[in-house]
Amino acid sequence: MAVHTQPCSGSGSAGGFFLLKGSFLSAVTLSSNRTSVVRCGRQKYERQYLVLLVRPDGSTVSIRYQEPRRLLLMPVNLLTLPEEERRARQKRREVKKTKTQTVDLYEDDFKVDSYSHLWKKK
Repeated sequence: MAVHTQPCSGSGSAGGFFLLKGSFLSAVTLSSNRTSVVRCGRQKYERQYLVLLVRPDGSTVSIRYQEPRRLLLMPVNLLTLPEEERRARQKRREVKKTKTQTVDLYEDDFKVDSYSHLWKKK
């Protein structure tokens, strides 16, 4: 089904259009209240953005990157680090075990039969 728009030339509709949809005709008023806000979720950006690249030694370089980011961090090579710093980084990477919480079970001497007279109809 084709949709056609024609400018509206009449009194009372300023900046409006007629919307022709099949055999229906309706007037559309264009104003600042008629808008839609949409975020484009695209896979690849058309332009390149200035991004700050941080090298493992701490130096920074401005590069052009395809995604709008502020910082890009280069990974640290663990083989070039001193032994104590390597151990500290590997210790931070390890999965920490969560402590299991023990649930205390309490025995109760509640008897439903002794209270059943309260909800029975007479």
